[in-house]
Amino acid sequence: MTTFQSLGLGDVFLQAIADLGFQQPSEVQQKTIPLLLQQETDIVSLAQTGTGKTAAFGFPMLQKINIESRTTQGLILSPTRELCLQITQELKLYGKYLKGLNVVAIYGGASITDQARQIKNGAQIIVATPGRMKDMIGRGMIDISKIEYCVLDEADEMLNMGFYEDITEILSYSPQDKNTWLFSATMPKEVATIAREFMHQPQEITVGAKNVGASSVTHEYYTVAARDRYQALKRLADAHPDIFSVVFCRTKRDTQKVAEMLIEDGYNAAALHGDLSQNQRDLVMKSFRSRQIQMLVATDVAARGIDVDDITHVINYQLPDEIETYTHRSGRTGRAGKTGVSMVIISKSEARKIKAIEKIIQKSFVPKEIPSGIEICEKQLFHLASNIAQTEINHEIDPYLPAIGEVLKDFDKDELIKKFFSVEFSRFFNYYKKSKDLNVPHGTVQEGSSGSEKSENSVRYFINLGRKDGLAWMDLKDLVREVTGLGKDEVFHVDTMDTFSFFNTDAAHEKRVNETFQGVFFHDRAIEIERSDDRGSRGKFKGGKGSVKKSKKGKSFGGDRRGNSDFESSGRPKRGKKQESTTSFKGKSRRRGERPDVPGTRGKRRRR
Repeated sequence: MTTFQSLGLGDVFLQAIADLGFQQPSEVQQKTIPLLLQQETDIVSLAQTGTGKTAAFGFPMLQKINIESRTTQGLILSPTRELCLQITQELKLYGKYLKGLNVVAIYGGASITDQARQIKNGAQIIVATPGRMKDMIGRGMIDISKIEYCVLDEADEMLNMGFYEDITEILSYSPQDKNTWLFSATMPKEVATIAREFMHQPQEITVGAKNVGASSVTHEYYTVAARDRYQALKRLADAHPDIFSVVFCRTKRDTQKVAEMLIEDGYNAAALHGDLSQNQRDLVMKSFRSRQIQMLVATDVAARGIDVDDITHVINYQLPDEIETYTHRSGRTGRAGKTGVSMVIISKSEARKIKAIEKIIQKSFVPKEIPSGIEICEKQLFHLASNIAQTEINHEIDPYLPAIGEVLKDFDKDELIKKFFSVEFSRFFNYYKKSKDLNVPHGTVQEGSSGSEKSENSVRYFINLGRKDGLAWMDLKDLVREVTGLGKDEVFHVDTMDTFSFFNTDAAHEKRVNETFQGVFFHDRAIEIERSDDRGSRGKFKGGKGSVKKSKKGKSFGGDRRGNSDFESSGRPKRGKKQESTTSFKGKSRRRGERPDVPGTRGKRRRR
């Protein structure tokens, strides 16, 4: 059995490891720590979230830096401020017996002056988010010209958030002969590009297979009608009384809405998204870690800093825009040697995405059914019985027992048990006794849902917008829904090309689509809609009736060419602001990495 002692770590670190209670190094630690201690080399380490990557690069960096020097020798870049703070805290714990160690966290949302002062006092290691790091380098507040080690942690996530140019600029201020250690859960081509351009003959360490989900996580999916998604979420929570979960939504707006509904319905829930202040985020995470919150509803960006070992379930309330992001979501559970479950709630039209995810994670999903009301009642009943059996008796209650006995003297044992358990059982029974079956059987579609079956009774449209307009398939879908007022599952089979795209709606909505797109503009260009005879595949386009003519007046989508923006914080275009007799629906401009969960910020996926 491999031990930390056998990895070559010094006594001060072994003592810190003993204090932390670490028993045995993880696989990535076994492979990485000896290599980095023995060699001056670049590495690319591929391992899932929750496998102990921070210790894998943290201990070698701490052991190799000169603690007597106040010069910055190590730089660690991470995608989010939560992860930045987490890494900083862990490094301080690893180096608790290193007298004079100074690790400083650099991130947005905090005083840049205070951070600059900490750097000036001498920091051997800086842990930073790319945006704030680039800003402080540009202001001359940080000097990384003498660093010896640079870590790119969660590299795939940083690149997915649009930080490629920030990272390349930051690295341009660092020495060419430094050692670069890249850690990533997946290996998309962008990460391979970083390794090729900025690293010298890196050694590759792979734990498991590339881009594969963690073996400790099982994957399940539940198919429901789109309108029943929230009810399905509640039933899954009720069917797992000890649930401690992260619920993922695609947008900040949906995250806040779902969290508010859960709280209103009596669940211990909270939202975590980019519109919260740093203080609010810290309070939410503190409550979550202490289990005062059982269901944390989060966007992908906000959740990237979460490192909590005991999460039992990840619930995909909505699938992510980028299928590869699912790997990071599911990695929030099944950490530190424990098992976890990743649940996906889908409508019929999203079934094809499950197959796509299975190919990426190389694991099969288990189709499951949303539990019925009576099943939930049984789960809650036996959960209560188990809790009672395991409860330690508080003898402070002893003085009250005679009075309690007097109140209950007319009931025998069986009656008392029935009454006691009826308190909890009745609450769930009364709520669920008339509940309907939420499951959509295989091969059928419930009223109000949508799927590929609609293709036979749907209309295919051509639209003169595409990826060169900054629209990914989900962005275009959001735009169509915004103009027409159709529901999420009423716009489907969206295909984005470079300069044009296709989408489908039910045939009953054809008149509505044509009329609502009359006089609509995007970036000062009239949007044109035409019917296509191609029902659901890329390729052929045949024009027909229903073309929208250009108009001098009308609605306008997309920021104007001067870069003005007119978006609410929710990411939805707001109505009513006049500009040259045109109702303005302008898209939100942003800096890279700031608002990736707002429509209009990605353009990788082509077909959904």
